[in-house]
Amino acid sequence: MKVKIIVDSTADLIPAVKERVTVVPLTVHFGDEEYIDGVTIDHKAFYEKLIESDVLPITSQATPDAFGKEFAKLAEDEAAVVITIASKLSGTCQSAHIAAGDYPGRVFVVDSKSVALGSGILVERALQLVDEGLEASAIAAQLEEERERVRLIALVDTLEYLKKGGRISKTAAVAGSLLSIKPVLGVEDGEINVLGKARGSKQGNNLLVKEIESSGGVDFSRPVLLGYTGLSDHMLKKYMEDSAFIWQGHVEELNYTVVGSVVGTHAGPGAIAAAYFKNV
Repeated sequence: MKVKIIVDSTADLIPAVKERVTVVPLTVHFGDEEYIDGVTIDHKAFYEKLIESDVLPITSQATPDAFGKEFAKLAEDEAAVVITIASKLSGTCQSAHIAAGDYPGRVFVVDSKSVALGSGILVERALQLVDEGLEASAIAAQLEEERERVRLIALVDTLEYLKKGGRISKTAAVAGSLLSIKPVLGVEDGEINVLGKARGSKQGNNLLVKEIESSGGVDFSRPVLLGYTGLSDHMLKKYMEDSAFIWQGHVEELNYTVVGSVVGTHAGPGAIAAAYFKNV
């Protein structure tokens, strides 16, 4: 039976991956303004509005009906693996499970326990398993095992958006700005946490490298993806130069993309991020 991969719009995907999957969009709200993620607002427009707005945007989960419409399109000889944003961050995973109830044995839902780049590399891994000829049930089981090895880390350029989101106090944000403090965020088991703090971009880049090393290093037999928030990839390219020794000789091309709305809202523009599978 053929296998179709379905994802929600919070997964960050390079074009070659995105063209092979079906994307179910979430909804992004800037106050009273509502946008369909990736349909009526793209990443560029999202960050332009994020910079201009005094209010943080919020996202609404994809509905069971939105998933159900995609499941109804499955051909008789098709099954589907659905990969969603962490259930701790959104009700989207639950919506997918509800819709999948009408397709027992044909639709398998996987909670990525991650978001953005982290979900993205799990999607890319799913396509590798499709190419290897695995059935949908086997792919879902493999992804549920391997998702525990996915690491997503990000260096934040400003504390302003963490302050707006209530994750740090106004006093801490002001003090951090004066001292050029740049926190390193990580997504662990579906939760966004502060892993460390650096003074300045150079020390921040070093801290990202140390986080990768302390996690056990990168399993280069699995997908790797870098990303940035905002309107410029300048800071990410600087990080790629500083950390070249990690990647050189292991990957032919280091893929990167812009980070979407969920992590982008908390990190703000100017952040850089890396997602990888850690070594066993």
